[in-house]
Amino acid sequence: MQEHSAGVPTSVPVRVAHELLLAGHRYIDVRTAEEFSTGHVSGAINVPFLLRVGPGMTHNPKFLEEVLSHCGKDDEILVGCQLGKRSLMAATELLSAGFSGVTDMAGGYAAWVQNGLPTES
Repeated sequence: MQEHSAGVPTSVPVRVAHELLLAGHRYIDVRTAEEFSTGHVSGAINVPFLLRVGPGMTHNPKFLEEVLSHCGKDDEILVGCQLGKRSLMAATELLSAGFSGVTDMAGGYAAWVQNGLPTES
């Protein structure tokens, strides 16, 4: 169990994230459904953190509820997005909501693909 200071999630590079997935962590992809449908980490669960509204993006009001429908607060969860910004925000929100095993994947899906790790669409 890693210690988190003041709700700041631990960020790991994609190769470490891949090892964690192989070890049984769940992967929450917080990109939009459109982004997710173009390709994602094998076995990922899509729970958008931001929703596209008109020309901009807005926070998904059901984000925590949707994550809880897939994962328990004590599950080991990896959070990823496209480049790493949204996943860090989402992981921070999950920690604040009482989730204990949250890890952010630095570099996002773009880095995952660059490293040739398994994807599906």
